[in-house]
Amino acid sequence: MELAYRDIAYCKNVGAKRADILRSELGVRTAMDLLRYYPYKYIDRSRFYRIAEIEDEDTYVQIVGEVTEWHVTGIGKAQRLVAMFNDGVHQCELVWFRGVQYVKLSKGVKYLLFGKPSRFNHTYNFVHPDLTPWDKVTPEMTQGLEPYYNTTEKMKRINLNSKAIRTIIADLLPDLKAGVPDTIGADVLQHHHLMSLTDALLNVHFPRDTRSMQAARARLKFEELFFVQLQLLRQMKRREQNPGFSMPMVGSRFHALYKSLPFELTNAQKRVIREIHEDLKSGHQMNRLLQGDVGSGKTLVALLCCLLAVDNGYQTCIMAPTEILANQHYETLKNFLAPLGDAVHVALLTGSVSAKNRVPIHNGLMNGTIHILIGTHALIEDTVQWKNLGLVIIDEQHRFGVAQRAKLWTKNETPPHILVMTATPIPRTLAMTIYGDLRVSVIDELPPGRKPVQTIHYPLQRRAQVYSFVRKQIEEGRQIYVVFPLIKENEKLDLQDLQNGFNELCEAFPEYKISMVHGQMKAADKDLQMQRFISGETQILVATTVIEVGVNVPNASVMIIQNAERFGLSQLHQLRGRVGRGADQSYCLLLTRTELTKETRQRMEIMVATNDGFRVAEADLKLRGAGDLEGTQQSGTPFNLQIANLATDGQLVELARRAAMEILDADPLLEDERNRIYKRRLDTLRITQSYNWGEIS
Repeated sequence: MELAYRDIAYCKNVGAKRADILRSELGVRTAMDLLRYYPYKYIDRSRFYRIAEIEDEDTYVQIVGEVTEWHVTGIGKAQRLVAMFNDGVHQCELVWFRGVQYVKLSKGVKYLLFGKPSRFNHTYNFVHPDLTPWDKVTPEMTQGLEPYYNTTEKMKRINLNSKAIRTIIADLLPDLKAGVPDTIGADVLQHHHLMSLTDALLNVHFPRDTRSMQAARARLKFEELFFVQLQLLRQMKRREQNPGFSMPMVGSRFHALYKSLPFELTNAQKRVIREIHEDLKSGHQMNRLLQGDVGSGKTLVALLCCLLAVDNGYQTCIMAPTEILANQHYETLKNFLAPLGDAVHVALLTGSVSAKNRVPIHNGLMNGTIHILIGTHALIEDTVQWKNLGLVIIDEQHRFGVAQRAKLWTKNETPPHILVMTATPIPRTLAMTIYGDLRVSVIDELPPGRKPVQTIHYPLQRRAQVYSFVRKQIEEGRQIYVVFPLIKENEKLDLQDLQNGFNELCEAFPEYKISMVHGQMKAADKDLQMQRFISGETQILVATTVIEVGVNVPNASVMIIQNAERFGLSQLHQLRGRVGRGADQSYCLLLTRTELTKETRQRMEIMVATNDGFRVAEADLKLRGAGDLEGTQQSGTPFNLQIANLATDGQLVELARRAAMEILDADPLLEDERNRIYKRRLDTLRITQSYNWGEIS
């Protein structure tokens, strides 16, 4: 029976109980599923060390020697076995905390010791090492690279550990060597110098050498990324055939606003507007992502795009995730549009708008007198209907569900054009995978004259110096943000919480007014406190990360982040973006403990070194991997990637995308005989997206 159809329960050394665990814990149902469960690391078993040669505590080593003495301490579960191991010149310590009764040691016997050393009291010791009598050592144990597989606690309870996985896979090798059907055409394999699937699976599990292992992993990574890109690009090509409203005219309202601006648009803003207009006039539905760093001018670009639609006879809407952000957009657009008088009618619809005040808004949408509607989830209510909705703009899209967004597409018989905006800079290779079926426009330039926010890292012990600086800023008429990672005190976490921080700030600054906002407050109370700060009534705003997105107070010049080590780079950069919006020099002060991990110190150094959101995002991707997007922890990568890594495989992402594009350009429907292999594979793959843009249109 083919490996792809052989039930895992019928594989050697598995059985019903292990099969159930493999299915529930790893999703492994067939022999091929297990062959697709790749090692997470390899250890070189070809080298033998002397104890004196050990240098790195992170490297597994194997040593030949004898056990010279041992003793057991403690009783019951507290038992501990300590042995001394001698390589003929030097000695090290071996320690077992569990299963002491099963460890059998003999003097005068030659052993192969294998494990990871750690340094303690100026000597190396090995905790729970593999200790094998030399006469039981097989050639496989001391040759080449040994694969290691991730396992779970449930698996370990039934002895289904890495070694057991390796044994089961080894039993499948005869069938694998007979050959398995490839998933990639011979022309693509040859063009990109890739292994066959059979050779790749053999060498990923039992590599001949490092070079073979790397070639096998490259082939399997390419395959994963290739099918992700093939699916995304196929979706894009299908959607680009959807009919859409044609908006060719650049009309009077657009020109009037453009001429009234007191500043010149950046080259990046001009380029992005041209890209969007090309889509709007194409006659096909636009699906485009607009990404730009905090303060890059996305809102103005969005307004100019709205006017392109309005000048062509269509209505538009901008949907924001919070009332604060919706109100902010409304005020910003009204200020920009003031020179145009009554030529453009903008309305605001949020949950706070009363039933009485909704009536004229509903009427204005139906008769077409309202040109631009700004709002929150209220926009997707069934009672909200347009005369001719032609363009939908969604701000911070990740805060809306697919079903919520999709409701807007049904407001017209012909789906409106879609422009998605995000203030989270996304590294190119990540954007190509998460948003691979959207056209992407990037505003990678800040308006001239903006002063970069000065970021300074302080230990918490220097809080008094920070408070002195804060007082000076307030005396000069500025306002201050102070962000905490927790709302209330937590016994398990040694962090300052918002409630205690608020009390401390009230004591430190009795002469000033202080507001407090957090996610557990009622929306009305939270908005009231925010408005007090926005209006300048309060000088200090104490908050959690609820202020991460959308708060715009140009007079706020200082962002203090307490226990900054608790935040990821993406969140730190978003919080920093709340200041630097006015003409004055602004500051971001990162307060942390003195003792920091290497990765945390790197994060602080990156924040101090650059204000460029794209550089921050690249660093974040490398430090964290692709699991943390837009400051919100996702469940794993955006796709079910088992071996590829978006943080480190950028070149392969681009290579796979080009290969997929070449195939689809020549055969969009994958009908050619040599391309049917890809169509069959796409039909069987369970590629899941955390951002399902396939439902946009």
